[in-house]
Amino acid sequence: MKQLPYQCGIDAAIDVVDGKWKVLILWVLNEGARRFGETKRLLPGISEKVLAQQLRELEADGIVHREAYDQVPPKVEYSLTEQGRSLNAALAPLGAWGNERLARLAAEEAPAA
Repeated sequence: MKQLPYQCGIDAAIDVVDGKWKVLILWVLNEGARRFGETKRLLPGISEKVLAQQLRELEADGIVHREAYDQVPPKVEYSLTEQGRSLNAALAPLGAWGNERLARLAAEEAPAA
C-alpha cells in the first residue's frame, strides 16, 4: 500500500485550505458561480495574481470548477464542486466557533457599565 504524505484527516484537509485566502474563496463561491472580477471585488485585499493562483490550486484539488464560455469577450465562471460544497459544510462549525469568539472578544472589549 502506498504511504500518503498525511498524518491524519485534518492534515489532508488543511493541505487543501492552507493559506489566508482559500477558505474565503470557498465562502464567496458558496453563494453560486462567480466570475473572476466579481470574486476579487468580494475579497478586498487579494491581488489578481494570488486569486488566480488560489483558484488554480482549488481547481486542481477538485474543490472548484472552472467553466470557460466560448464568446467574445471571454467569460469564465468559478463554482464549487460537490467536494467543495462538502468542504464548506465541514467548515461551517469552524465559522460558528469563530463567530462565538468574535462575540466573546467584543464583550471583553466593551466598557463596563
